[in-house]
Amino acid sequence: MATTDQEAQGAEPDKGSRNDPMPLDELEIALEPGGEEGVVLPWSLMLRRGVASRVERSPRRSWIILAAALSGVFTASFTITVLTVSLADIARNLGSSADVLTWAVTGPSLAMAVLGPIGGKLADRFGARQVYLLSLTGVTVFAAAAIFAWSAPSLIAFRFLGAALGAATGPSALSMINRSFAPERRAQAMGYWSMVGSGAPVFGVVIGGPLVDAFGWRWIFILQTPIALASLLIGFLVLPHSRRGERQPFDIAGSTALAFGVGFLLIALNRGPVLGWTSPLVLTGFIGGPLLLAQFVRIENRTPHPLLPMRYFRRRNFTFPIVNQFLANFTYMGGFILTPLLLHDLLGYSTTKVGLMSIARPLTFAIAGPIAGYLVLRFGERVIGMFGSLMLALSMMVLAMIGVGSGFWLIEGALMLSGIGMGACAPAMIASLANAVDTRDLGVASAASQTMSQIGVVAGMQILLTVQLSTAAGSGSGSYAIAYHVGAVAAVGALVAAWFVRRTRHEPVKSALTV
Repeated sequence: MATTDQEAQGAEPDKGSRNDPMPLDELEIALEPGGEEGVVLPWSLMLRRGVASRVERSPRRSWIILAAALSGVFTASFTITVLTVSLADIARNLGSSADVLTWAVTGPSLAMAVLGPIGGKLADRFGARQVYLLSLTGVTVFAAAAIFAWSAPSLIAFRFLGAALGAATGPSALSMINRSFAPERRAQAMGYWSMVGSGAPVFGVVIGGPLVDAFGWRWIFILQTPIALASLLIGFLVLPHSRRGERQPFDIAGSTALAFGVGFLLIALNRGPVLGWTSPLVLTGFIGGPLLLAQFVRIENRTPHPLLPMRYFRRRNFTFPIVNQFLANFTYMGGFILTPLLLHDLLGYSTTKVGLMSIARPLTFAIAGPIAGYLVLRFGERVIGMFGSLMLALSMMVLAMIGVGSGFWLIEGALMLSGIGMGACAPAMIASLANAVDTRDLGVASAASQTMSQIGVVAGMQILLTVQLSTAAGSGSGSYAIAYHVGAVAAVGALVAAWFVRRTRHEPVKSALTV
């Protein structure tokens, strides 16, 4: 049962003094023992100290940290759309097929969902900044390696390894952002997080698409590599040192059970439409995944140092935001995969026109996110989360009405409703979840939310597509309406979950907190 609102807010944020001694791993000894001459500090360390000092004194400190962390998140995510639409060209160039190259997109998504919670725990244990920089380094190295991919397997391997090492980028960035903002301001920060998460794929299509058309697919990674290097440099200079967590044994058993449980479930959802929902591999995933997740819960309840403390699931402001984000992503991404097919098959739109019209959804998502973050301060997480869920449900109902004679603005209106809905839901629910856990667990809690959201993404895409395909023979164009109605039901479930969230009560607004 849910605990009180005071308990749901979790522990007080880290109130460590900004004048604490610099950690030994960042301190250069000025004098050799017994020596008389000072040691010359490396220019990079001097530059970092100078920049860090100015950031620390800035009244906009929290916002500078937000911008620096989001630059890395942007780097890791903007290639997904342009890579997806370029699969056919890549397959021809590498002598493979688009079906095989799909794993260059699917594989990294699975890796990030499976390894995200482990990356979040590492951020809590070893320091969010340190883990963030190491993770972003992995993204940078394998983005550069992908430029020189010589075959489909090599490209898939580089993409998978980059995602595996980069899986901690998001959770560690979220941890730093949530630590640097006072709890009552976190929804504002999450609004910009949503803006970058939804806007990065649009950037990939708008900027990366013409580059691919003009110079070839390798320019996807030629563009990503310097952006990643710049983000890495910004993070090194700007992000403050993160204190390490308590020294305690790492939960290897729980991490393994969670990773394989989520992996089995995602593979089953991903391969179901291709192999058939009753194929041995898919059934193994659907049976083995939940069993392993149940074992994960048992392990976490027994171990003294769990990967994710199970007590958080007794807090309504932790559990219901996760449920909301699972169902909201189910609806949003299910509609994302269905709508281009609807516009192409039913209305006969060209690929270019479909692509241009589809931009309305992530664009309104990006615009709505920051606005919703500010509105949470006035109306609370529950009201904004319910509003967003309602907009998602309405968007599905409007999309279900689209027919051969439907006009441009009906379609665009439905897509914009979807973007507004997700843009409102995400910052409100993520902030509520962050405020419900102890500061030391912000990384793994954020990663758990991201993993459930990713499962919702895959489930929505595959299940709604399967519903449409399975009913197409009997109902023709009505098959899309049936699938959209399923998405609307999921959105109503998200609305109910948001209703159970309680507005977080805060102390008076304080200055930026130490990371």
